[in-house]
Amino acid sequence: MIIELLKEEGCPPWVIEHSIVVCKKAKEISKHFDVDQDLIEKAALLHDIGRSKTNNIKHAIIGADIVVEHGFSEKVATIIEKHVGSGISEKEAIELGLPKKNYIPNTIEEKIISHADNLINRSNEVNIEFVAEKWKKYNVKNLEESIYRLKKVHEELVGNFEK
Repeated sequence: MIIELLKEEGCPPWVIEHSIVVCKKAKEISKHFDVDQDLIEKAALLHDIGRSKTNNIKHAIIGADIVVEHGFSEKVATIIEKHVGSGISEKEAIELGLPKKNYIPNTIEEKIISHADNLINRSNEVNIEFVAEKWKKYNVKNLEESIYRLKKVHEELVGNFEK
């Protein structure tokens, strides 16, 4: 059903394939926590639905609006809204032309989806250095702060069972 929705909304095949891989990674991470697995699956599959309209950073906000229009919960929408990078502070949001708001993941589910998305590179392997290099290419402001947040969430989510 969700894959059909992604197709109906006009997501390109690469977005759908990416979303499926992110979902698998999110489920892998989430099995170590007491979380709503249905929420994880829905949010992971839908996290990039906004790419049906744009590939810029606003895809997260657009995606949150799309899922609400389709009757998904505010929890799913909030996860989608906060999945970009390691989160976006209110100050960074203003600099990026986004609505003034803190988009940094707070709940464990928000962190899992955001982090699963960050950990998927072209070979579908975990690689924080790959993420940092990708962000440099996109001229991410406050790169050091973003990488610090990424590493902190990585340690929280996978550091304990990766050893």
